[in-house]
Amino acid sequence: MKIDFANLQYQYQLYKQEIDEAIHKVLDKSNYIMGNEVKELEENLQTFTGAKNAITCSSGTDALLLAMMALDIKPNDEIITTPFTFIATAETIAFLGAKPVFVDIDEKTYNIDPSKIEAKITSKTKAIIPVSLYGQPANMEAIEAIAKKHNLKVIVDGAQSFGSTFNGVSDSNLGDISTTSFFPAKPLGCFGDGGAVFTNSDELAQKIKSLRVHGQSKRYHHKYIGMGGRMDSLQCAIVDVKLKYYEKDLALRQEVASKYSEALKDKELVLPFVDERATSAFAQYSIRVKKRDDIQAKLKEAGVPTAVHYPMPLHLQECFAYLGYKKGDFPISETVSEEIMSLPMNPYVSDDEIHFIANAF
Repeated sequence: MKIDFANLQYQYQLYKQEIDEAIHKVLDKSNYIMGNEVKELEENLQTFTGAKNAITCSSGTDALLLAMMALDIKPNDEIITTPFTFIATAETIAFLGAKPVFVDIDEKTYNIDPSKIEAKITSKTKAIIPVSLYGQPANMEAIEAIAKKHNLKVIVDGAQSFGSTFNGVSDSNLGDISTTSFFPAKPLGCFGDGGAVFTNSDELAQKIKSLRVHGQSKRYHHKYIGMGGRMDSLQCAIVDVKLKYYEKDLALRQEVASKYSEALKDKELVLPFVDERATSAFAQYSIRVKKRDDIQAKLKEAGVPTAVHYPMPLHLQECFAYLGYKKGDFPISETVSEEIMSLPMNPYVSDDEIHFIANAF
């Protein structure tokens, strides 16, 4: 059996006619940058999430940059985040000259552990960036309470979690600013790079819109130091088509995850845990195993693709050596990074494929 990890081609074929028509409309108008498709997608994202403002941008990484720039994060400011995430979360903090301050994760959700945040707050702390890893929001109730108590901003890195919820609230509607990614393999993906920033503050939204076009207030008049951070019209048109079917695809992802958990329940694995207050977009279905290399090799031989998200926590990465962390500083992140493994996850994993994968262990 040949199993596709993300099954992007299958999804394209499902919506091919509408996607092709949307692409050709852009081609016929040749308005590739900031065309009507950008505004239309942003309005539809606002409707879907309930967020007052949705601002598309060039990637999930640039979404984080724009969020921090909008909050005036400066060199030597400190931002608290997790070491168990994709590098973009902390890389963008460092890129602005600020300092990533890491806090270990909760062993069940793999998200930042709120009980460990307050000990890391200093006079230089300006914000907290929780990551909604694998599709599940962090404990936002606790995080927002800490932020309010210490007058800190919260930026949600929702690159993997578009459509998830915490206490019934959309992941894109949490924190002061929330971000997401439309990288092709994400739950809602485009055909290249793209992302979005969400906020209920009109003031922040206006600033973000300006920052993504080089800080312009009007053409060739620059209020801020900004960036070229636009999402192009073609990618917006593609995501807008897929957004129409996203609730269905999201439900299918959750169904696939439930079937996986049932099929694997008797194996010697740690299965995904979802907080009862949350729903997950299941960007990944990630399990923990002992002797990961051996199991990956066994599954590969059977024709089952796997991936590791992520094999080395950020505090041990060479680029962050200057922060002075060492092995043992964040033991839960380190243990999870040695055991975590993702199985094929997309809305179209069939019952036969799940049965086959479960039997391959």
